[in-house]
Amino acid sequence: MIVSTSEMIRVFGRIGLLSFGGPAAQIALMHRELVEERTWLTEAQFLRALSFCMLLPGPEAMQLATYAGWKQRGIMGGLIGGGLFVIPGAILIAILALAYGAYGSLPWMQAVFLGVKATVVIIVVEALIKVSKRALTSFKYLVIAVLTFVALFAFAVPFPIVIAVAAFVGAWGRHATDAAPSIPLPWRQSMVVVVVGATLWASPIGIVAALDLPLLRDIGLFFSTLAVVTFGGAYAVLAYMTQEVVTGFGWLTTPQMMDALGLAETTPGPLILVTQFVGMMAGYLNGGVWTAILAGLLTLWVTFVPCFIWIFAGAPLIDWLDGRPRLTSALSGITAAVVGVIANLSLWFALHVFFGTVTPISIGPLQLILPEITTLQVIPVAIAALAAFLLLGRHWGLPLVLLICAIVGLFSAGFGLPL
Repeated sequence: MIVSTSEMIRVFGRIGLLSFGGPAAQIALMHRELVEERTWLTEAQFLRALSFCMLLPGPEAMQLATYAGWKQRGIMGGLIGGGLFVIPGAILIAILALAYGAYGSLPWMQAVFLGVKATVVIIVVEALIKVSKRALTSFKYLVIAVLTFVALFAFAVPFPIVIAVAAFVGAWGRHATDAAPSIPLPWRQSMVVVVVGATLWASPIGIVAALDLPLLRDIGLFFSTLAVVTFGGAYAVLAYMTQEVVTGFGWLTTPQMMDALGLAETTPGPLILVTQFVGMMAGYLNGGVWTAILAGLLTLWVTFVPCFIWIFAGAPLIDWLDGRPRLTSALSGITAAVVGVIANLSLWFALHVFFGTVTPISIGPLQLILPEITTLQVIPVAIAALAAFLLLGRHWGLPLVLLICAIVGLFSAGFGLPL
């Protein structure tokens, strides 16, 4: 069955507008739209594509949408599927980032973000629970998850190293003696896509470097690097990104980074759109509105163009990869590590939301953060408890819970309650 372009735009536009709640909710939405209701993909094709996308850096849900479009109409279909998954959220993030740059210091907006940030704590915990159930299928993977958490939280080991070690440990001990698919490796077609795609990907960075625009050059280089190490999605890479953005480049403060994640949670599309907010705020604070717009466009380009490259180059390889035991085991190791990464993020984020003062402490190789107990903030804790009841207990939809908690935060400030 040949699907018309207008039908693809309608379906993927709907998916893009409704893709709240992170990758688990987004994947479930696509399964209902593409497998159950329209049979654009079979169950086996959907699961194989999802497994392949989880091997890749970047947002797996966006890449799955790109693959589904590619299966229908080739590269043009992939651009429609992946593009419409990102564009609605990107437009909203752009509007919110500019508004934040202009009004973010106002008490009412900070109160709204307080409710959102308290809800994000529960969202991250919910993500941890869901990923744990899927990933920790053996004692080995449990050990990988625990050691990942310790490496990140207690020793500040760089994220790419953690992922590489997890993949190695996951693949270790598996043998490539199982019968592999006999189809030839379509490497020529994939290499053409990689070369052309990489040239397009790098071109804007070369242009801003030639024009001697150091801020845009640094933004392009940093987020293009981040795009190729973002295994496990934005949750997994947030602590690494925060460390570089706050302490390395000094573009944003820690509270601004927390606001960035909260804003990304309020919009449809992949959570990695948080990078767009960070890029725009860096541009806004260092050059005004037009620099913010250019920085946002550059960030989107270097973040998402690699996702299209991975799929257009790798989609023909999915059948070839199917049944390769070492790759499957490496993926399982990475997925187990993501559990530890999300646990680290959960604790990091909760400490900064619930306590007014969080102090970094270095003891030899240990790199810890400890809260000052007397700075516990009651209102965020109460809002988080409300979010936990609505999300985990009552299973209400994420947009509604975010709205309710934002309103509670706003009313808390209106009644003069200490935040």
